[in-house]
Amino acid sequence: MLLRRLPDPVPPARHEIAASYISRLATLHGLDISHLWVQVTQREKSGGMRRIVIPERLAALTGRSVHELAGAMPELRAPQPDWAMFRHTPQAGCHRCDARHPGGRVTRLLPHHRYVCLRHRTWIGPPDADKPAADLSELPAVIKAQHRHLRLRRRRGWARTFDAVLTAFSFCGHIWDAVLVPETPRHVWHTWDARARVLIPDDDDSTAFRAYSTSKLFAAVYPEAVDLAVIIASPYWRRLADGTTLDRLRFFQEISRRVTYPYKDDPVFGDAIAHWSNTDSWRPPSRPMNTYSPARMKGVIPPLHRAQARRHEKSAHWFGINRKAGSTLLRHNHIRPIITREWRPDYERIEGAIWHSKRIGADFQAETARERAALGDFLLSERSAQEQDRTSERAPSATLAAGNARVSGYQSDETGN
Repeated sequence: MLLRRLPDPVPPARHEIAASYISRLATLHGLDISHLWVQVTQREKSGGMRRIVIPERLAALTGRSVHELAGAMPELRAPQPDWAMFRHTPQAGCHRCDARHPGGRVTRLLPHHRYVCLRHRTWIGPPDADKPAADLSELPAVIKAQHRHLRLRRRRGWARTFDAVLTAFSFCGHIWDAVLVPETPRHVWHTWDARARVLIPDDDDSTAFRAYSTSKLFAAVYPEAVDLAVIIASPYWRRLADGTTLDRLRFFQEISRRVTYPYKDDPVFGDAIAHWSNTDSWRPPSRPMNTYSPARMKGVIPPLHRAQARRHEKSAHWFGINRKAGSTLLRHNHIRPIITREWRPDYERIEGAIWHSKRIGADFQAETARERAALGDFLLSERSAQEQDRTSERAPSATLAAGNARVSGYQSDETGN
């Protein structure tokens, strides 16, 4: 099918998904979105109903090169990127950046480390209930945290940074959920509450309800989360967290120093920090639970699901009552890979996983010790098998070398040398 070039082929936005770009093109030119989607896509090789975009067709439609389109849209790149580096759910980005792209809503596939638009100082955050980006002009600490986050990613890599930041978010959620109004004025709770009031004003109930967004609660704890992520991703601090009693005490003191949190090593209701130190610090980083798939059945991006809207309304209602956000953070899908790690038991409800994430009892520590011993035995057996394989590989080579030496000796004797 010969595609005719559109008269106004606007450029795609950075990290925009193909369905969003094609939808904007159809809107600008008064075309049917489904018809245009079929023109530039074809069915997967598996034979299903899902369709993938053909870069050459989209290039012919817009007059832009495949290289230019692929530079903006990860779905068109060849070879395809590692989708684990991106959030699996497309989302809206900075509303001021999107204003330069006409045709409707811009939906992007952002990498894990993008929380702030540094150009316009707005909070992008994790995917949320169709809420626009929040202005951070009054919260410079959040903007600086994004710079530190980017440095951490360059130093430790995306996988270790992903695990460290989400683990730090879970720590902040547990800390915020554990107190009402702390007596000490230096408690980090006061800092988070002050930021939340800037992002979600509580002048009256209706104002707070309209301004509420769970993503904004992540912004309130983001600076401390990045500070904690720096030591969670550090091999040195992970060794201390998994070391002797004195080493662990140094690790806990560093946690307390970075979040001005009066840490206690004998809490009554469990402790997520001690749980991580005992159970997770010696394990490999957790990876995303889901990854993005570039194939879609339709080019139309579905609206917000009613179940998501109900969860948003419920969270806004409870936050308006008690101004506590820790429980909301812990239940958000954004940090689910940390709450439900692959080596933890499967719980039917998220409450069970949250409870398990702060277990520190003697029976649990004994269970963890048995798991670690079993893992150590497994690693030793694997190392022994690998050494045996290397030995068996070297043996034929040595035998062949000895045979060649004997042959060379025979030839030397025959020639008289």
